[in-house]
Amino acid sequence: MKAMLTRLIRAGLTLALAASLAMPAGAAQRSLPPIIPGVPPAESAPVALLVDVTNGQVLHARNPDRRFAPASVTKVMTLYLAFELMAEGRLQPEQVMEMSPAMWRDWRRKGSNMALNLGDRISVRDLLMGIANVSANDGSAVLAEGFAGSVPAWTAAMNAKASELGMRGSFFSSPNGWPDQGQTFTTANDLVMLGRAMIERHPMLFRDYIGHPGFAFNGLAKINHDPLIGRYPGADGIKTGFTNEAGFNYLGTARRGDQRLMMVLAGVPDGRLRAQLARNYMEWGFTAFQRPILFKRGAVIGHARVQNGTARRVALVAAGPVAVNLPNGHSAPLAATIEYDGPLKAPLVAGQKVAVLTITAPDMAAAQIPLMAREDVALASPFERVANGLAAWLPW
Repeated sequence: MKAMLTRLIRAGLTLALAASLAMPAGAAQRSLPPIIPGVPPAESAPVALLVDVTNGQVLHARNPDRRFAPASVTKVMTLYLAFELMAEGRLQPEQVMEMSPAMWRDWRRKGSNMALNLGDRISVRDLLMGIANVSANDGSAVLAEGFAGSVPAWTAAMNAKASELGMRGSFFSSPNGWPDQGQTFTTANDLVMLGRAMIERHPMLFRDYIGHPGFAFNGLAKINHDPLIGRYPGADGIKTGFTNEAGFNYLGTARRGDQRLMMVLAGVPDGRLRAQLARNYMEWGFTAFQRPILFKRGAVIGHARVQNGTARRVALVAAGPVAVNLPNGHSAPLAATIEYDGPLKAPLVAGQKVAVLTITAPDMAAAQIPLMAREDVALASPFERVANGLAAWLPW
């Protein structure tokens, strides 16, 4: 069942958060009008989503679960799968793969490419650089066949990873997003889930491969068409996409200090418009909200009960400072709860994610911040378990 923090601690959190944004004496609470000029109009971007992935708070959403063809944004899943394989030691950057006759026949200079020729031998590192930064259709196919033996085997692995991440509204039938009569589809919520997993699980690989201004291979240099990289402070990826079927799409992210925002735009009718919308949308996300720090880095936010451990409770902390986005001028009090599947079962390891802090306020999307055990809790000995069982009958 879902175990909740004790009423005393819950009430203390609520009061503390309310005090941190207390209203002036005599001021009346009110809802602000939805004046959001940085949000793309519906006729320009039928699908739009902006999320603070630092705390999971949705800043704006339009049709976040509508399915659409991702075009080359599909390659983010190919990159994520490759990063997973590299982390497992099953794929190495220095591995060499070859442009086979079958891949040459199907993908020679087809759409965005990295100028691979029949028989070219190319490292996994260069393939990933080409896929991430010049949207190489040929590189995606060579990687798929080179590792999995066939493109269908690779796309099956892509879909398995999507399922692991909980991407319920997505399916991939190619490694690169080439038009396939709608067989490949995704949603904005799923893409944010994917982008967030890529950054959180593989931060070093993300930094090494994503967000370069371009890439050159076989004497041909091409540029990255990401509308924010090099044009917007803190932007570092992730991927654009375009086909006549899909329109102009974008999964993008930028970071300022401890905050990272991630956006999805889909179905934009023009590439220049996509660039303008992306910059305005991101700037709105960073500037239209006040972002009070509610808990400093390392602060104990609460405690969770532990079963069969050397300690009966474990302190809960966040990975960094805990902040929430409130529309500028918002003054309503905040409330917070901590949820976990409990009591937690020992052993626990410091840094293990064990709970979620949810912060809410009127007219604000909830922020959900993962909480971790601050310290190790070892499995108790039989004698300690008996003592803990007796202590559990006492108030704490």
